Amino acid sequence: MVALDGTIVAIANPAIQSDLNASFADVQWITNAYFLALAVSLITAGKLGDRFGHRQTFLIGVVGFAAASGAIGLSDSIPLVVAFRVLQGLFGALLMPAALGLLRATFPAEKLNMAIGIWGMVIGASTAGGPILGGVLVEHVNWQSVFFINVPVGILAVVLGVMILLDHRAENAPRSFDVLGIALLSTAMFCLVWALIKAPEWGWGAGLTWLFLAVAVVGFGLFAFWETRIKEPLIPMALFRSVPLSAGVVLMVMMAIAFMGGLFFVTFYLQNVHGMSPIDAGLHLLPLTGMMIVGSPLAGAMITKVGPRIPLAGGMAFTALAMYGMSTLETDTGSGLMSLWFALLGLGLAPVMVGATEVIVGNAPMELSGVAGGLQQAAMQIGGSLGTAVLGAVMASKVDSDLAGNWADAGLPELKPEQLGQASEAVQVGVPPVSEGMPEPLAAKITEVAHDTFLSGMSLASLVAAGVAAVAVLVALLTKRGENAEAGAGVGHI
Repeated sequence: MVALDGTIVAIANPAIQSDLNASFADVQWITNAYFLALAVSLITAGKLGDRFGHRQTFLIGVVGFAAASGAIGLSDSIPLVVAFRVLQGLFGALLMPAALGLLRATFPAEKLNMAIGIWGMVIGASTAGGPILGGVLVEHVNWQSVFFINVPVGILAVVLGVMILLDHRAENAPRSFDVLGIALLSTAMFCLVWALIKAPEWGWGAGLTWLFLAVAVVGFGLFAFWETRIKEPLIPMALFRSVPLSAGVVLMVMMAIAFMGGLFFVTFYLQNVHGMSPIDAGLHLLPLTGMMIVGSPLAGAMITKVGPRIPLAGGMAFTALAMYGMSTLETDTGSGLMSLWFALLGLGLAPVMVGATEVIVGNAPMELSGVAGGLQQAAMQIGGSLGTAVLGAVMASKVDSDLAGNWADAGLPELKPEQLGQASEAVQVGVPPVSEGMPEPLAAKITEVAHDTFLSGMSLASLVAAGVAAVAVLVALLTKRGENAEAGAGVGHI
């Protein structure tokens, strides 16, 4: 449910935008509110699991997540949708590290990689399958059904969880909470993402943009300092003495920037530029889903045999190549070429999903498995949030800078500043600013300009994502097999 809701909304975004009269920034917030809430609270949620047991936090998370999902489906305004997406993210944060903590404590070292591989397959399939399921629901029911579907799934998960899950707690788990650390980390994360999202509107050189970025930097610095002074910190800084663990965290962030940021634009490209229905757009992403489903367990087996370094580096190289390929997409690009790049992206992501998880969780001591699981998922959600924010800012800036010139070059009637701003907002999601009753030749020319300008923005954003993935290849070379994996099974069964 948690992974699915990170991407299922992408295919529903055009329908939500149309139904609730949302702006480009509003649509970004529907995605970013969820990622931000997850990112800010995952590590704290991991600590809760370590302290009170992963089974309890898992079950509470399922109930809250399903309830928040139902509330989103009943919402009739953007502020309500965003507010309940935040709640959805907070309860989702209880689920992810708890799931990893339960896996880590249940499986012996020799089976842990394969277990994480299967877990990664489910996460990967859910992440990539979101647009397909979302397309079916949006086209044949409505966008609200994208959220309502979590209610029966949540009920089933609670019933099975109560019947099947065993409680696992490490004997020397932390007993206190780092309230100041939670506050500092939350503030720093919020200010960082808020500045990145608002920068296109405020301006990159604006004092307000730099103020929020400065507060974020100071917040992260104070957090790191405080964590070295408290007896039971939120994130023990000693964890980062492990170079492989640190590299794994950075790798998850960079992978998610490329993946989530790229996927955000592809759904608008398929629906608004190619004119596909939601279900067709979802089906066109099937190669991405299929390669993640097939690749995850294979990656788990390969990592068990040769270690994580080569599969991770190869995966990020494929991801970089795929994002470069997506920067070359045009209005008339055929399905075959699109499928090639999507398949290559899925093949690249699979070993990173599995391998980075093993590197982070396997290099952490057992009593901190929840924190490590939270750290791994927080890295992914931070990356997803940064991806949509940074690449969204790149996209918006490129469209703003190109639209007026492209408009004039096409010989279209000059727009007033406020009209240009409205047109730019529409073009950022691939929608031509065509009014009802407009003569067909004029509408066709405006559509051509809008799509060309959108593609120039998407191309630049994809190239930035490709660059991030290319740097991640070097980071992957710093990883190695988890030294503490053998501590995984048989600990603290209650």
